[in-house]
Amino acid sequence: KEILQLKRERKRIRTEKDNNGCEVSNIAKDVTQVSNLGKPNCVCEFCNAIMWHGERSTNTRNITVPKFGLCCKEGKIKLPPLKQALLYLRQLLRYNERGESSNFRPNIRLYNSMFAFTSMGGKVDYEINKQTPGPYVFRLNGQNYHQIGTLLPKDDVMKPKFAQLHIHDTENEVRNRITASTSMESKTKPDENIVIGLLEMLDEHNVLVKSFRMARDRFENRDIKDVRLRLINKRSKDGRQYNLPSASEVAALIIGEQDGENNEFDIITETKDRMLQRILELHPSYMSMQYPLLFPYGEDGFRPEIEYQKKRGDKGKRKYVTMLEFYAYRIQQCLNQATTLQMSGRLFLQFLVDAATCIEQWRLNWYRTNQGKLRTELYRGLHDAIENGDTRTEQVGQRIILPSTYNGSPRNKQQNYQDAMAICRWAGYPDLFITFTCNPKWPEIQDMLDLIPGQKPEDRPDIVARVFMLKLKELMNDIKNEKCFGQTIASKFTNQLQLYYCLDDCPKSFLLIFLYLHAVVYTIEFQKRGLPHAHILVFLHPDDKDPSPSQIDKIISAEIPDKNSDPDGYEAVQNYMIHGPCGQAHPKSPCMVDKSCAKHFPKSFCTETTIDEDNYPVYRRRDDGNTVDKNGVKLDNRFVVPYNRNILVKYQAHINVEWCNRSRSIKYLFKYIHKGEDRTTVLIETEEQQRETRGGKLTNRDDEIKRYLDARYISGCEAAWRIFQFPLQYREPAVEKLQFHLENEHVVVFPDSMDLDKIISRPNIEKTMFTEWMTANQLHEEARSLTYAQFPTKWTWHAKEKEWRKRRGGKKTIGRIYYAQPTSGEKYYLRMLLNTVKGCRSYEEIRTVDGVVHPTYKSACYALGLLNDDKEGDNCIKEASHWASAPQMRQLFCTILLFCEVTDPRGKSDPVPKERDC
Repeated sequence: KEILQLKRERKRIRTEKDNNGCEVSNIAKDVTQVSNLGKPNCVCEFCNAIMWHGERSTNTRNITVPKFGLCCKEGKIKLPPLKQALLYLRQLLRYNERGESSNFRPNIRLYNSMFAFTSMGGKVDYEINKQTPGPYVFRLNGQNYHQIGTLLPKDDVMKPKFAQLHIHDTENEVRNRITASTSMESKTKPDENIVIGLLEMLDEHNVLVKSFRMARDRFENRDIKDVRLRLINKRSKDGRQYNLPSASEVAALIIGEQDGENNEFDIITETKDRMLQRILELHPSYMSMQYPLLFPYGEDGFRPEIEYQKKRGDKGKRKYVTMLEFYAYRIQQCLNQATTLQMSGRLFLQFLVDAATCIEQWRLNWYRTNQGKLRTELYRGLHDAIENGDTRTEQVGQRIILPSTYNGSPRNKQQNYQDAMAICRWAGYPDLFITFTCNPKWPEIQDMLDLIPGQKPEDRPDIVARVFMLKLKELMNDIKNEKCFGQTIASKFTNQLQLYYCLDDCPKSFLLIFLYLHAVVYTIEFQKRGLPHAHILVFLHPDDKDPSPSQIDKIISAEIPDKNSDPDGYEAVQNYMIHGPCGQAHPKSPCMVDKSCAKHFPKSFCTETTIDEDNYPVYRRRDDGNTVDKNGVKLDNRFVVPYNRNILVKYQAHINVEWCNRSRSIKYLFKYIHKGEDRTTVLIETEEQQRETRGGKLTNRDDEIKRYLDARYISGCEAAWRIFQFPLQYREPAVEKLQFHLENEHVVVFPDSMDLDKIISRPNIEKTMFTEWMTANQLHEEARSLTYAQFPTKWTWHAKEKEWRKRRGGKKTIGRIYYAQPTSGEKYYLRMLLNTVKGCRSYEEIRTVDGVVHPTYKSACYALGLLNDDKEGDNCIKEASHWASAPQMRQLFCTILLFCEVTDPRGKSDPVPKERDC
């Protein structure tokens, strides 16, 4: 009674009547204050990078002088600052300058390609900038790589390209460079004076240019036919202190036969008659050769074994800077470093995408070249191999192509989708579907851009990504803690916890159950124009589910606010939440398909909010005379995108808020799971490519790494997002993926070329998450009241020690058992039993029903009544209906008919067959 009385009092104090008679939360009113991250006035004490206070490390929240991990890992990374560009290049890079700068800046990628030593192999998507007017976007598709050719053209007819321009026909070098980089159809004509100025600058200061000029001098002064130029990979100086090598440290000329002492990462360019050579990403000159205007001195880029800066008390196992950390450091705007990169506009976008693909492809290359270290085999299979006389691991095992641990892989996406559906099964259907879109005109972005006068948001996708991440964190805090939409599961239990603390006789163990319970899911996507947006699902507490139409009106509005009584709301809706104009007023609008709006605007007027027969809300859109002017057209409430007024006014961005329709929204959230990747290239293998070396047997070699690379699209903003390691998915509560297996058939990971008897004799190799669940049931009586899927709610799995321990604190975790196909045999029936039985201490106990140990898991399912009257197929279809798409459901239904024993496939025994159940 005391608890209920306190809750009523808090609810009475929290609510008041507004002018329209609707209840408004005081907490929600506080949310309407403007979201302001402050100016980027923090400077990292280690690297002098300019940061926002909100980007400080989580472990330094309460320290007066914050530390930052986004730039230099709190001082662990130390790289030499980039040297200031020469005066001529700085003048060309200035914004809002007339003369040569006005021609150079829009065509900076063209001028860079004139002096580049290498060609870029990625496919640039030019269609984005042609379709509709808007800011420039650099978007890449497929694999990306850098290639270098020979020192001279194969014959006199062929024109020199890239590195050949530094050696061949240098008397006409300016004309050759312009001809090689432009075509007859090109509308852009480069300025010859700019080409001459850049040529003189690079000849004098760039060490790579000097190396190729040495080869030119050899050809001009001597009668030499066979010359090789080796670009040396190793450097004698410390990569943390020096990045300006000398010409002698970069290149070596080899005349005649090549010696055998060159490093495998060296770049060897020959005179003629050699195919294009791909440069490895680990070469220090990898980026300098592609971007001579970004690195006019030929500075070294990433190279292996750049050591961390040693710090007292550092216990990390990693000793060297990774490629990702290197580029995350380099793209920071620092006080003591040249801003040539940040001022390069379109070329900076290309560099970001190139760096991100370089990082990604090097990681994928590790998976490709280390397949032997990732071989797996069933534990029982290893015993069989030993009994058959096989003693080496090359003779057994299953190759892993692209595992689910790689972020963005198809298996990774499928796991994220299944985890989200597990939260949906635990918390119920989602209640709110929010789309939060980045606004490039946020004042925080402009404050950072003002440090380099004249910059625009499209020039700095790194700043756009960082600000959007900070805003997204703030929005998530408002949703979970400020209760701007009502009470999430997290906030509901937090309120109860505060009330229980008022009671002296409340047991502490009861309090911990309700602490930190959250139910929020979001995923990040990137528009074709490059701006990020988040799809957010909010799960409200059961007390706030199934609201009345009047309660929906308190959260979601689809009307234009009154300009006089709410000028802030009116301006925000006018700027961000009006669709169109489209239809007859603008028939060429992008949303128009077959002379009608694809988004079904304009909507109909409606005097009050209603719920239709499909559980879709029809929002209130009254004909109250309020209009906004957009592109000379007056638009009324029929063109308003649903929104939440307080959140909209605070964040000043397009934030669409919709009341969910059951599970369809969560399927849309992971829609790429159903439709697959956007692929523009299809790999067709010939029989020779598919034929095995032994026996001539045809096999289906599904190269998942190549398929993933061919399907990849990436733009500047997404590249910056990945370089900064911002999350692409977020889930609360956490989901523990539960493995299960038949007896002695768990997966073992072992390196290639290892004796099998040593693998089997490794300590605790027989222990798995599943077997230790049964062990915990043997040791702890309180554990026997939970099913396997419920076990993570009270117990925590410690992978290092391979044991379950009682959960401490209030952090919530839910369990999800891996899915098994109906055709997987006993594994499918084992999974079916694990969803029902509790406290099993052995495999035999799982198969035990009423004291009888059944020989198979399928017979145990029959004894429990799980398979009577086609219940097996019915349960399988019902479970899959929560997450599978329509094509997947049809495929599953056909699989059950073909491979499972269905006694009544047409459902004739059901007096009223339901088509929806199938």
